[in-house]
Amino acid sequence: MTTRLKTLGTRVLYLVSDRAKPLIKLGKTGLGCLSVPDLFHLIRELVKGYGPAICLRLRQARQALKAARERLEKCRADDPKGKPSLQAQVAVEACQKEVEHWEDIHHRYRGHLMRLSLIVHPWRIEDSMPQDSQEVQQHLEGQIEAFEDFIETTGLPQKKQVLEKVQKQLGDVSALVDLWWQEVRQNAQSQVALTPMWTEWMDTLLLPLMYWQEQASHTREPRRKAEILKALKATQAAFEAHTLTQYLSSDVLEGWKQWAMEHVRAFQRASSAVEGRNGYLSQMQHNHRGLPKRRYQVWSALHNFDCHAADGSTPASRFFRHEFPDLFETVLAQIDELPRPRERRQVKVLSV
Repeated sequence: MTTRLKTLGTRVLYLVSDRAKPLIKLGKTGLGCLSVPDLFHLIRELVKGYGPAICLRLRQARQALKAARERLEKCRADDPKGKPSLQAQVAVEACQKEVEHWEDIHHRYRGHLMRLSLIVHPWRIEDSMPQDSQEVQQHLEGQIEAFEDFIETTGLPQKKQVLEKVQKQLGDVSALVDLWWQEVRQNAQSQVALTPMWTEWMDTLLLPLMYWQEQASHTREPRRKAEILKALKATQAAFEAHTLTQYLSSDVLEGWKQWAMEHVRAFQRASSAVEGRNGYLSQMQHNHRGLPKRRYQVWSALHNFDCHAADGSTPASRFFRHEFPDLFETVLAQIDELPRPRERRQVKVLSV
């Protein structure tokens, strides 16, 4: 693997994995890079541990409320002012409070998960100021402690194994931030001598502006997207009002934006390759047999050369920084004229 990377003239900065031992070994020994836990899987551990219990209680409360309302309607039809009707009304009010209680718990539970996701960025979501891995880890640990307190107040059983598994990965997740900042600053210094004003403009305005734009385009969860758009709006206003932004020509400014976008896209908290591996494992578990080997090659070609991003680029063009011809047109050009179907020999019937 290392020999192939040297031949291509590139290197791997870090590997995002779901903490499977072969993938960790590949990163640390095979590629000699940092092995970062997948943030999606980290949050999913909390979801698997506590999400079903909360959703079950909420569903049961809603079912009880529905049954109580049906009973109230039946009692009112028989005797609107009778004792059964009054008792049914009290039962409906109690069920309504129970539903509101678990809806509030579910809302707070989703809020904790959202805040965990919003912490792991090179900038603070509140003011778009740069942060290092130590700050990120402190915020993550504080959020996990708040999540534990939340579980205690709700009366749900605490699952120590789930929380311990998540806590063990916080340091490795946070290390990604320092690694990314190191690569960005080294690349910037190799292109231009950075004065304090340039450094401040790049770290606190240009890079966060392009980063929040990229994150907003991919985020679908409403509350999380609202927070990102709020940070984007504040950064956009400060960026446009800065002296360097107004001083630079449109061509130079566009070049800096492209440079920044290239680097912010390199900050990957989760990996689609992990999901591809999980998809492969699911095939093995369900079918108890592997997929045809040629299918892997076809899927790899389709993913690398035919999956187009919003800007029209493919994973192969972004990795090699080189444009490749259209995959479909290339394959079509290699196909000759299709042969005619085989003609069956006419069976001659001898007549007597």
